[in-house]
Amino acid sequence: MALPRLGHPHRRARVLFIGVCIVLSLFAAQLLRLQALDASAMAAEALGSRQITHTLKAMRGDILDRSGVPLATSVERYDISVDQRVVCLYEQKPAPSGCGGTDPQAAAGVERAVLALAPVLGLDAATLREKLTGTRGFAYVKKGVEPEVWRTVSALDIPGILATRTSDRLYPAGSVGASVVGFVGADNVTPRGGLELRLNTQLTGTDGSVTYQRDPSGRQIATSEVDRVPAVDGQDVRLTLDRDLQWQAEQLLDAKVAESGALSGTLVVMKRDGEILALANAPSFDPNDTSRSAMKNLANRALSDVYEPGSTGKVMTFAAALEEGVITPSTPMTVKGHIKRSTKVFHDSHDHPPERLTAAGVLAKSSNVGTIMIGEKIAPKTMHDYLTHFGIGQPSGLNFPGESRGILAPAKDWSGSQRYTVLFGQGLSVNAVQAAGVFQTIANDGVRMPPRLIEGVQRPDGSVDEAAPASGVRVVSAATAATVRQMLEGVVSADGTAPEAKIPGYRVAGKTGTAQRFDPGCGCYRGYTASFIGMAPADHPQLIVAVTLQRPVNGHYGGSLAGPVFKQIMSYALQKLQIPPTGSKAPRISLVPGDR
Repeated sequence: MALPRLGHPHRRARVLFIGVCIVLSLFAAQLLRLQALDASAMAAEALGSRQITHTLKAMRGDILDRSGVPLATSVERYDISVDQRVVCLYEQKPAPSGCGGTDPQAAAGVERAVLALAPVLGLDAATLREKLTGTRGFAYVKKGVEPEVWRTVSALDIPGILATRTSDRLYPAGSVGASVVGFVGADNVTPRGGLELRLNTQLTGTDGSVTYQRDPSGRQIATSEVDRVPAVDGQDVRLTLDRDLQWQAEQLLDAKVAESGALSGTLVVMKRDGEILALANAPSFDPNDTSRSAMKNLANRALSDVYEPGSTGKVMTFAAALEEGVITPSTPMTVKGHIKRSTKVFHDSHDHPPERLTAAGVLAKSSNVGTIMIGEKIAPKTMHDYLTHFGIGQPSGLNFPGESRGILAPAKDWSGSQRYTVLFGQGLSVNAVQAAGVFQTIANDGVRMPPRLIEGVQRPDGSVDEAAPASGVRVVSAATAATVRQMLEGVVSADGTAPEAKIPGYRVAGKTGTAQRFDPGCGCYRGYTASFIGMAPADHPQLIVAVTLQRPVNGHYGGSLAGPVFKQIMSYALQKLQIPPTGSKAPRISLVPGDR
C-alpha cells in the first residue's frame, strides 16, 4: 500500500501567503468603504441612534378683561414618560445585562426607581411599577404635572425618565363671562366655542423643538451640541368686558331667572359707542368642567337665540315716524282698546274704553293700537328700511360663533297682518345684542355703532394694539334721537309701564317689552318674553342696559320683572364707572292732549 504524498513546503507557504493576502485585502476594502466611501452615512446612522428631538409646546395666549384681569389663561405643565428599556440602570453598579427580563439586579433597579418616584408623583407603588417595567421605548407615566414636580423628578436622574412641556387651560373666574370667553377641548388646546374659537388664530402660538444626543441610559450627553428652536407663545387678547360688572350682572340675572321660573335670561351692558361691558347668560356653565353642563347652556344665548322683541321694538316705529314727520310727541290721538287691520283684530295688553293720548302717551303706555295708528302712516318699504338700518336682520359684526342675524322678511313678503305686527315688535326676531343696539343708536344721537367685544391684542409691555374702529351708520337725526329719549323718560314715570326702573338722582329713559313667545317645540306661541331696555343719564346717555327673560311663570310683564334688574345693574355700573348725574331736570312731556 502506497503512503500519501506530502506537499512541498514552499508550495504550502505560497498558498498560505496568498490566502492571508486575500483576507487582508477584504478587510482593507471594508475599512476603505467604512472610512472613505460610507463614512458620512455611517456617521449619520450612529448619530441618529443617539439623537432625540422633543417638541416645545407653545403656550396659548390669555383672554383678558378690559383691565387686564385673566378670564382664560394657560399654565405650564409636563407630561412625564419613560423608556422602560433603561430605567433598571438606576443606581446600579455594575449595570445589569438588560431591563425587562428576569434578572434580579434589573428588578432591583426598577424597584429603586419606584420607591424614589412614587411619593413625588403621588402614585401607588404597584401602579408605578407596572408603568416602569417592560421593553417599550416610550410610555406615559403621568400627564399634566406641575413644573415643580417635574423639577423634583428630574433631579432624581432616573435613566429613561423624560418630560414634554405642555399646558392646562384654566378659567380663573369660573363661570364669569363663560358664555363669551368659551372653552377648549380635553386636550386643553382645541377651541370648542366662544372667543376661544373666534380668536384661535391670535391665541395659538408656534411650537418649538430641542434636539440633543443621549447616552445608552437615556441621559443627555453633556458635551454634545443642542439644537434649540424656541416656541413662540400665542398672543394675549384684551376684551371690552369688565369682570366685576360681568359678575354682578350674572348674579342679578341668575337670581331673577330663579325667582321668576324663567327658562333663561340675558343681560347686556353696553356703552354708547357700542363697547360691551357685560354680556350675561343664565343658565351658564363653568368652562373648567363643561361635562357638568347641558349642551344648550354652552351657547351664548345673547347672540345665538332670537325672539320677537315686542314693545321694545316700538322705539324703531316711533323714531321712524318722528324722522318722517308724521307725528310729534304732542300729536293728539284717540286710542281704542282694539283695532281691526287686514283680517285680524289687534288688542292692547288690556281692554279699555277709548282714551285721549298724545303720541308720547301712546309710547309711555305701550299701546299696540296707538302704535299701529302711527306706524301705518309710513310705507312698508320705508319702515323696512328703518328696521334694517337699526340692524334688524343684519350681522352684528362680532363674528361670534353661533351668532344669529335675526329674522326680518322683505317688505314685499309681509303678510296682511305682519304689515302691522312689525310696528309693535312682533313678526320679526332679534337677538339680545341687536335689541340693545337699537337703544344704543338712540343714545348715540341716531348713529348705530357696531357692537364691540374685542379691544385688541395686548403687547408684552401691557399696552394694547387696538382693533381699528368701525364706522357708524346714521339711522335718524340727532334731533329725532333726542326727542325719542325724552319720550322714553315717560315710560319710567308714575304714569308709564316701568316706574320700577327709575333710579334716584338720574334721568332714565327706557322701554318695556312683554311679547308673546314663539315656541319652536310646538310651532305655536306659548308664554312670554319679558324685557326692559334703557339708558342713563337720559339727557346725555353713557350706558345702555338690556334685560330679557324667556318664558317666566311667576309674572310676565317686562316692567315688573326686568325693570328692577335694570335698575340694580345700571345703578351699579354708573357708580363703578363714576358717571355722575347731569343735574338737569327732565322736560315735561304731555301724555294726554292739553296736559300742561
